[in-house]
Amino acid sequence: MTETQPYHNRVLLLNGSTWEPLAVISVMRAINLLLANKAVVVEESGRFLRTVRDKFSVPSVIALRTYINVPRRQAHWSRKGVLVRDNFTCVYCGVTVGQVRGGKVVSKNDLTIDHIVPKSRGGRDAWTNTACACAVCNHRKGDRLPHEAGMKLAWEPKTPRTSYLVIALGTGPAAWKRYIEV
Repeated sequence: MTETQPYHNRVLLLNGSTWEPLAVISVMRAINLLLANKAVVVEESGRFLRTVRDKFSVPSVIALRTYINVPRRQAHWSRKGVLVRDNFTCVYCGVTVGQVRGGKVVSKNDLTIDHIVPKSRGGRDAWTNTACACAVCNHRKGDRLPHEAGMKLAWEPKTPRTSYLVIALGTGPAAWKRYIEV
C-alpha cells in the first residue's frame, strides 16, 4: 500500500457540483453516505470492507450528490505550507527540487521562504507576502524589494483556497492531490 498510515482509513469528501474538498472522513462515514445515496464514488482505493454478508468497495474520494454552502476556511500560514503551495519551486529563477544547479542536485533543504516585502520593512508572515526561493536568489534579493534587486516574481503568491495543505504535504493518498487546490 502506497498511502501513509494516518490516512489509510480515511476518505476525501468533495462538495457536489464544484468538487471542492470539504473534509477528510472515516471509511464508515463514507460508506454510510454512499448507502444513503447522498454521495457518489469518484476514486476507488482498491480495498474492500467485508461484513458477514457483504463486501463493500472502499472509496478513496467521494462527492456529495448535491452542493452544500460552506463558508470559506482560511489556510493557516506556515513555512512548509508556502513551500508546498509553490511546489518547491523558486519564485525568481524557477529552480525546483531534483534539478541540477552548480553541479549539485537541488533538494527541499536548499529552498527557503522569501518575504517579498522584507520583515525589516514591515513585511509579515502572510500567504501573499511569502514565496519559495532558492538560497541563491534569496541572498541576492536580500533586504530589498524584488524590483530594487532587479528581480521579477514568476507568479503572484496567493492564499490557498482551502486548509488541506496537510494532504498536499504528502500525508494523504496520491489520488487526493488531483482534487486539492494549493
